[in-house]
Amino acid sequence: MIKDLLQNISHKYASKWLVMLFDLMIVALTFVAAYIIRFNFQMDFDFVVMFKQIPFVFLAALISFLLVGSHKGVVRFTGFKDVVNIIIGVNILATTLIISTFFSRRFNYESIFNISGSIIYIHLLLNILFLVGFKLFIKSMYNKLMQDFKTVKRILIFGAGNSGMITYDAITNDPKSNHQIIGFIDDNERKIGKKINTLTVYSLDKITPRFIDKYGVEEVIISIQNIESARLLQISGQLFELGLKVKIVPPVQNWIDGDLSVGQIKEVNIEDLLGRDPISITNPALIDEYENQIILITGAAGSIGSEIARKAANYDFKKLILLDTAESPLYDLQQEFVQKGIKNFTAIVADVRDFRRMEQLFQLHKPKIVFHAAAYKHVPLMENNPYEAVSVNIGGTRHMASLSVKHGVNKFVLISTDKAVNPTNVMGATKRIAELYVNCLQGKGNTKFITTRFGNVLGSNGSVIPLFKRQIENGGPLTVTHKDITRYFMTISEACQLVLEAATMGNGGEIFVFDMGESVKIYDLAKNMIILSGLRYPEDIDIKITGLRPGEKIYEELLADGENTRPTYHEKIMIAKTKSIDILTISDKISNLCMVNSKSQNLEIVSLIKDIIPEYISNNSKYEVLDSKK
Repeated sequence: MIKDLLQNISHKYASKWLVMLFDLMIVALTFVAAYIIRFNFQMDFDFVVMFKQIPFVFLAALISFLLVGSHKGVVRFTGFKDVVNIIIGVNILATTLIISTFFSRRFNYESIFNISGSIIYIHLLLNILFLVGFKLFIKSMYNKLMQDFKTVKRILIFGAGNSGMITYDAITNDPKSNHQIIGFIDDNERKIGKKINTLTVYSLDKITPRFIDKYGVEEVIISIQNIESARLLQISGQLFELGLKVKIVPPVQNWIDGDLSVGQIKEVNIEDLLGRDPISITNPALIDEYENQIILITGAAGSIGSEIARKAANYDFKKLILLDTAESPLYDLQQEFVQKGIKNFTAIVADVRDFRRMEQLFQLHKPKIVFHAAAYKHVPLMENNPYEAVSVNIGGTRHMASLSVKHGVNKFVLISTDKAVNPTNVMGATKRIAELYVNCLQGKGNTKFITTRFGNVLGSNGSVIPLFKRQIENGGPLTVTHKDITRYFMTISEACQLVLEAATMGNGGEIFVFDMGESVKIYDLAKNMIILSGLRYPEDIDIKITGLRPGEKIYEELLADGENTRPTYHEKIMIAKTKSIDILTISDKISNLCMVNSKSQNLEIVSLIKDIIPEYISNNSKYEVLDSKK
């Protein structure tokens, strides 16, 4: 019953005029107290004059509080800004009394306007003490009563700086919060052992299993602005091993209207543990680049293609053409755009391998910017199906690029991969040949050919993250092909930002790569995902080493032998300086390769691929026999 009563109270708020009345009563009482203190607690002052002055003080206080709006605050949520408002209000009151006293003495007004300066200053201090104290007392009592009737989660805040204090205020001022902050953690030795708001600041080493059991800690909120990813990974890993839940405060630029709310504090996710800062691209030139343009995106239903489409839809394009063979995902994207109210787009089910169909689309829609994301990307599947890899990754690119030249497309952007660098598998080699083909076409028309080359995309279809999530849901184990295998990672959003930026800055013939930081060890990624899921490794879920798959590398590269980079205006984006190639010879070899048919033997097809890409050396694959013949 008491709990229900408290819940009813929690949904009701005192009238602002009732709050004003209480404040004015406190001002009147402190005025009497100021007189008593001024005369050393001896009642030898003129009571009649004092009681005549109270209505004047009452009126002056009313005007002062109305000016600052201190009565509008909800008492139970009193915060720093409310305290400042009260202090400003009582200072306006004191100033008003001083001015009235000055003029009263100068022009011999009635004594009710003539108040001793010492009484005014004593009154000011008492007002600050009692008005602020009263509100904080009500807030404290309310929070105490509410906490007694709900399950409390004991937490620590990592970071005893400004961001940590803001987080502390956001949590303590949230009426719905069931968090009880029991202390802070900080790396600064000068802060360790000291108290903030009566709470102790601990070092990270102090947080032990014994400490956690003693204080019942369940969660740590990391509140450090611009924390390095490597440090975040180190802190999170240490806390995860202690069985603690870890959350993180977002960057200040993401706070709503500059204020942090408890709802914005999110759990640490795998993107936060990439070991590098997120790539951020803000370029006003993109608006001009895509305004009033006809944009064609192949592979539009895929992870990358669909995100490019979403980002392109933010610009004032003339027409957006979404092309893919995957009917159901394309339908889902179409419905998403319809629900968002995006207009002037067309979803087309078609195959980039069908040259005549592609030419019809170019003639009908006349695109001016082409993002070519259509490709087969799974290494093991393409290792067993080289004909399909050639027909889509090379043949499809050949069709789209050639038609772009023929129909006067302004820019053609090829979505490539780091697996094209010194390839060890069919998929990577076919993507490298696609890069070479568009390079051969550069300068043969007005079309500018641009290549973007990046690593693995978090959360994309078939990537390791969704695989690990499914394996965790099924109870494990997580499968990793090699304990030392590493990969570069980026988010889908980052990848597509790079693609759009490359299309803007590219003048044709460039291969754009970007600084992806340190490569991530997949074994460590698997362990972190287990812990992020609230489970223990290896007690709850183990990791199984399955051995390298055919064509799989232990380490990926972003640059080929003989390539280096030159910078662009964005520090994270670079242009690969590629080796010069014999365009006529390469073009002839690619044409010959594209003439293979489904009846051709796999070894024959891969042999032709290796003839074009001498650096293609198979790894853990049946095609290694071709390398031994070189």
